[in-house]
Amino acid sequence: MSNNFIFTSESVTTGHPDKLCDQVSDAIIDHFLNQDPDSRIVAECAVSSGILFISAHYASRARLDIPDIARHVINDIGYSKEVFDANACTIMTSFMDHTATDYLPLDLENMDDAAIDRIPGRQQVSVFGYACDQTPALMPLPIWLAHRLADRLDSPKVGKKLPYLLPDGETQVGIEYQNGKPLRIHSITLVATQTSADAIELDQLREDLLAEVIDPVLKKEKYQTDENTRIFINPGGARIGGGPTVHSGLTGRKTGIDTYGGFARHSGAALSGKDPMRIDRVGAYIARYAAKNVVASGIARECEVQLSYSIGVASPVSLRVRTFGTGEVDDTVIASRLEENIDFRLGGIVRDLKLKTLSTDSENGYHKLAVYGHMGRTDLDMPWEMTDKADALK
Repeated sequence: MSNNFIFTSESVTTGHPDKLCDQVSDAIIDHFLNQDPDSRIVAECAVSSGILFISAHYASRARLDIPDIARHVINDIGYSKEVFDANACTIMTSFMDHTATDYLPLDLENMDDAAIDRIPGRQQVSVFGYACDQTPALMPLPIWLAHRLADRLDSPKVGKKLPYLLPDGETQVGIEYQNGKPLRIHSITLVATQTSADAIELDQLREDLLAEVIDPVLKKEKYQTDENTRIFINPGGARIGGGPTVHSGLTGRKTGIDTYGGFARHSGAALSGKDPMRIDRVGAYIARYAAKNVVASGIARECEVQLSYSIGVASPVSLRVRTFGTGEVDDTVIASRLEENIDFRLGGIVRDLKLKTLSTDSENGYHKLAVYGHMGRTDLDMPWEMTDKADALK
């Protein structure tokens, strides 16, 4: 394959219906774990015009306030009442209580190695973690910039200056690569919704978004466009309304946005709406942790870590490393070093990354991950973004 190519990644804002569902699902996870860190909970949502459906299976001592949680999330997103009214929308629920049969508190901190080895995964999955030296966060540049644009579009500062905007927007960044390395910004696409057809003229919208969103992000991140960079702002014309009045949403439908923007492989399994004892969620986190530490150590400029888990087995049945020709040592040597320094068993992951208590920190709860990606979050203090194993891997 040629090392000269153009790659695009997209992100979406808080008001996108898929991301509304992800935020509600993870807010439910935080709600349960805040009250009972041993909760087992899976929550999924679907949304359409005026209605939100929530399905939850749980084993927990926590109380249920799920509809109130959903309305709180909807209110925080900031839809106008005409688009999605947090107080008046219909919320349908389907709950299944498995506490009597599946509730099993685990004191991971005080378990010995043999006890951790007896905690099997209940799902079968292959997960992937990825890191590269394209950005300080060790993330691919296209998804990194796409997330920064979406975050800026969502910011209170922009909302105050451009009050005609609704919280449903999309961004896309195209990067031209030469010899496998980022060369220049090929294109930027930004799509924003507005309150009404006569809220603002399209030319003014484009001028406003260039001045208030695109230019500040590029300046802050120290990237520049050139005379050949293509910038598209609402190329399809004005988008009116947005949110669930225009398109439906579903938990877990934006897995590329949640991970590496399609630049690297991911498992395809939804990350939001699952408690930390789900290996298909936390396995993706530990794989990212492993890959990031490899790149941070300097023994490779690019790294993919693949972990395969089978039902009933605590450890991954396979650990594979690929450095795509950038490694200073053989990939099998790196894999051996990872196995020596990181516990990839389900119980070990949850214990070492302290994932049961993540929800107790209001600034860094799981619901914060439901927009702008689960990986590379320099704005949050997520344990899988630590590089504390880098020296040991050298």
